[in-house]
Amino acid sequence: MDMTPLLLAEIQFLASFSFLALFMALALALSWMLLFFKLRARLTGDAGWTAAYRFWVRIFALCFVLALAGCLPVLAQLGSLWGGLMDKIGNVAGPLLGYAVLSVFVLKSCFLGVMLFGQRRVSDTVHTLSVFMVALGLFLAVAWLAAVHSWMQTPDGVAMVDGRYQVYDWLQVIFNPSFGWTLLLIVLGAALAAAFMIMGVAALQALRRPPGDGERCAFKTALIVAVLASLLQALAASGMGDVISRYQPVKAAALAGYWHSGDEPELILLGWPDARTQTNRVLLAIHGAGGRWLGRDSKGYLGLDKFTGPRPPVALSFWLLRASVLLATLMGLASVLTLIRTLRRHMDLSVLGARWRKMLVGMSFSGAALVVLGWCVSLVGLLPFAVNRSINLSDVFSPTASGILLLGIAGYGALYGVLISAFVGMLLHAVRYGVVPVRKTTGAPA
Repeated sequence: MDMTPLLLAEIQFLASFSFLALFMALALALSWMLLFFKLRARLTGDAGWTAAYRFWVRIFALCFVLALAGCLPVLAQLGSLWGGLMDKIGNVAGPLLGYAVLSVFVLKSCFLGVMLFGQRRVSDTVHTLSVFMVALGLFLAVAWLAAVHSWMQTPDGVAMVDGRYQVYDWLQVIFNPSFGWTLLLIVLGAALAAAFMIMGVAALQALRRPPGDGERCAFKTALIVAVLASLLQALAASGMGDVISRYQPVKAAALAGYWHSGDEPELILLGWPDARTQTNRVLLAIHGAGGRWLGRDSKGYLGLDKFTGPRPPVALSFWLLRASVLLATLMGLASVLTLIRTLRRHMDLSVLGARWRKMLVGMSFSGAALVVLGWCVSLVGLLPFAVNRSINLSDVFSPTASGILLLGIAGYGALYGVLISAFVGMLLHAVRYGVVPVRKTTGAPA
């Protein structure tokens, strides 16, 4: 594969966007889990729920800061790498991105400080309300971003006028055909990422010492979330597949590795698409089951040969999808089997053996990897377009020397590596030493 400037720019942007998506997902899911911990503590008076909240609120704060930091490179690269994009879609994306930024600004200015630093300065009701507002604000911010992304996949409610999109129906723009499934997959992916991280951390703590009430409460919550999210994600992925087959048939054919139109193909589980010969080297397949998520016309299923224009990188799309499905399946099995092993003891992780705990520790960041893979499937499958079948990335690319792009990739890669390493280091430090309690203000109630 030739490392052209356009390809290097795509790699750089995908890396930056993946970093942002990862920590935004963790912050989103942890905010709602923290709200659950707070509510359970209020309803039951169990100190374990309070301990779980106090431990994970520090991790949430770190994820939130890293998500904010991840916004800056993405916004910078939108201008430096894809200078012509906002000129064409600014009437659509500008207001939606503005609402996302406003949602984050409001929650940061009005509620985040109370949530993180005001627990001993305000009543418990006000503090719980602040936690709810932070979670709601993050959800709204993610929903606006999902609206932008899904619209670029399945544009609706707009018309192209003089080379720019003009909006004629905002409801159709926001609630475009893929919006609901996109938002649901984002939320479920976030839930899985946070749940497996919590289970892995609790398992690591249990390997060092007998688990406390806080670890038990957090583990129980994360396990239930992981099982439910795994089951719902399979249904959501099926629904998204139906939308892709209807509105993005070339993407559907690339994901399936379906070259030649006609009868229902095999469902290829493992194989290798060969673009040169336009055939697949099939290693494992299910006969006659590959048409479920393919586009169709009156003559049969639509293969890649039906599309004469640009199309996604077939082999990369093909393998990214299978990697994400394999990882999601392993996570689903791990969560269900863990539930079965602990159900009789009320999901107490102390009944798990050392090997099982080590397995959960090893899968701590499997959900994070699934979030990144999911975004890669979506974005790579859209290539070479920025907006499906209308705006080609090459038309909005700001010409940049390959050397500069390589330096940018190396620099951003090093920065993200340092930040992720620091995050893992802080997480391990919290596992080993616990969290530092908030110093009580003189005269304030405990």
